[in-house]
Amino acid sequence: MSVTKFVGSSDKQQKAEARKAWLKRYKDSLRYSLYVCTHPFDGFWDLVHEKRGTLAAANTFLFLFLLARVLKLMLTSFQFISVPVQHLNMFEEAGSLLLPFLILCVANWAMTTLFDGKGRFIDIYIAMCYALVPYILIQYPMILVSRMITFDEGSFYTVFLGISVVWSVFLAFVGLMEVHDYGPGKTLIFLVVTILGACIIIFLLLVFFSLLSDAIGYFVSFYREIIYRLY
Repeated sequence: MSVTKFVGSSDKQQKAEARKAWLKRYKDSLRYSLYVCTHPFDGFWDLVHEKRGTLAAANTFLFLFLLARVLKLMLTSFQFISVPVQHLNMFEEAGSLLLPFLILCVANWAMTTLFDGKGRFIDIYIAMCYALVPYILIQYPMILVSRMITFDEGSFYTVFLGISVVWSVFLAFVGLMEVHDYGPGKTLIFLVVTILGACIIIFLLLVFFSLLSDAIGYFVSFYREIIYRLY
């Protein structure tokens, strides 16, 4: 009995230590995003090749990015954005950003794999999520700021929103360049190719779901016809 208790307590201690180690690494990877924002070239290199980033932190940034979109539509002052909140579907709004984001990651992975790109899908996903940090850091305060300024002071609000987008796009560019070990020119070319690839993927998905909808409609009609004739 004592041996069993000893083994059980040892397992619990190991699990507790593993959780603490995971939590510490998660917190460190969250803080590391600030270094990535201010030192993108070194930051993204270490993020991928030195494993300074984590999937959990990347998922956190993506969630905060989607939440920022929803809160911006719901809480921004009517002077700067007008949305019928009563008809707002937060899941549709989040999905309208999540799906293109994932498609862009898949398209970039698919295109670069054919041309000596060194990044795995998980590396691309993590880098893209970390590139969203400036957008997150600026957009949330701007929601509050929009309720504290007048329409005439809106240029201040607009400039900061623009900075958040430009900064994130720049980080995404540098992140993909470091992930695939490309030069700036080749990275720019493959960004264009990635967008084209994403458009193709979206087109194929639309065709697939259209055919699937027609097939389901056909079998439902066929089933109803059989039931009608039998009964």
